[in-house]
Amino acid sequence: MGATASALPDGYRTVRRSRLLAPGRTFAEASELLMGWKVHERAGLAVTASAPRAKAGVDVTMRFAFVFSVPCRVVYTVEEDDVCGFAYGTLPGHPERGEERFVLSKTDAGVLFEIVAFSRHASLVARAGGPVTRLVQDAMTSRYLRAI
Repeated sequence: MGATASALPDGYRTVRRSRLLAPGRTFAEASELLMGWKVHERAGLAVTASAPRAKAGVDVTMRFAFVFSVPCRVVYTVEEDDVCGFAYGTLPGHPERGEERFVLSKTDAGVLFEIVAFSRHASLVARAGGPVTRLVQDAMTSRYLRAI
């Protein structure tokens, strides 16, 4: 299991954001979008994965604006009656080092989509970008939340 399944490590920037899906979006439909990489594609990323669905051990490389390559590996998945999602960790070549979790949950209020991540700069480009790098990360999180 990855670190996003329990306590997040010290020394990293953390993100925890969520939103309730619009009424009418079913848990099953949202789960298919998430596990089949469609949320990432709808967020504007070109996705190349070693499998059509997220599962532990699957490598995925995402590209933004055909410039930034972000390689990751799925570290765990959860697929239960009321919870579905996965987490991936960064691989060498990713501008950041860390892990990001995407989880859908059935709640009394509806379907909740939650993103939890921790990261720190891993490349010279990311360090040089400073606050701009963080703004890009925050913008991508917002895009994921809208894309579902």
